[in-house]
Amino acid sequence: MKEQILAVQRMQDYIDAHLDEKIGLAELAGVSLFSPWYSYRLFIEHTGLTPASYIRRLRLARAAMRLKNEDVRVIDAAFDLGFGSADGFTRAFTREFGMCPAEYESDPVPITLFVPYGAKFRALRKDSFSMKNTSNVFIQVISKPRRRVICKRGIKAEDYFPYCEEVGCDVWGTLLSMDSLCGEPVCLWLPEKYRKPDTSKYVQGVEAAADYDGCVPEGFDVIELPAADYLMFQGEPFKEEDYCDAINAVQNAINGYDPSVIGYVWNDNEPRIQLEPRGARGYIELRAVKKK
Repeated sequence: MKEQILAVQRMQDYIDAHLDEKIGLAELAGVSLFSPWYSYRLFIEHTGLTPASYIRRLRLARAAMRLKNEDVRVIDAAFDLGFGSADGFTRAFTREFGMCPAEYESDPVPITLFVPYGAKFRALRKDSFSMKNTSNVFIQVISKPRRRVICKRGIKAEDYFPYCEEVGCDVWGTLLSMDSLCGEPVCLWLPEKYRKPDTSKYVQGVEAAADYDGCVPEGFDVIELPAADYLMFQGEPFKEEDYCDAINAVQNAINGYDPSVIGYVWNDNEPRIQLEPRGARGYIELRAVKKK
C-alpha cells in the first residue's frame, strides 16, 4: 500500500483519538510524516474534505449522538468536543443537520451523521483477497420477532459497494441516528417477495417494532417481516484492514454448513442479514432457518 495512503490513515486515526483537543495542520503533519502543505493536499485527495471540514463534521456527528443518547446540556456537548462557543456550535449544527441542537435534543428525528471512511480501506477495496488461514466461526440459533425494517432501496445492487455507488454512503449515517431493535443498523439481502420492481436485492436499514409508526426518512421504505429463526455466524476478531478476509471466512462457513445436523433447514423466504464488520467482535452474518 502506498505510503501516502497510510499517511492519510494516520491523520484520520489521530483525529479520531484527539477529537476533543485542538487539532491543527502541524499535529497532522507530525503524524503523516510529510510537510504540512503536502499533508493537507493528500488529505483532500483521499477524503474529499479539508482537514478542518472533516474534523468539524465528525465533531458534530459525535455531539449529535451525545444529545440523543445522554443527558447532557447543549453547551457541554459543544465544549467537550472542542467548539469554542455555544453560538458557534449551534450555527454549525444547524447548517449540518437543518435544526438547532436544542430542537434535536428534544425530538431526535433521523438525521444524516457524517461517517468517515479510512483511506486504507478505500485502497484495500481495489485489491484482491484470498483466504490464508482457516478461521473459527461461532454458530448460534437466535429468534427474531415480528418487526418492521425501515430501509433504503437501491437499484440493482447485490452487495455493499455497488449499493453505495447507487445510493451514496450517507445512508449509513442516517441509520446510525435511528434506534434499532438489535442496537445497530443492518444490511439485508432481500428475497424476491420483499423487493419492488427495479429495486436492489441488497438494502440497508434499521429494525423497528412491529407497531412502529414514527418518522420514516424521505426516500426510505418500510418492510414488514414475520418472526423467524436465524443461524448467527460470528467469525474471530480481526484487524480492520483484513475485513475482506473476515467476511470471506464467515460466508464460506455459511455456504458449507448443513443446518440439518441441528434439526433445521435453510429458510430462504426471509432476508439474509449482515451486521457492520467490526474487528473487535468479528464479522457477523445471519441466515434464516426453519424446523425440519
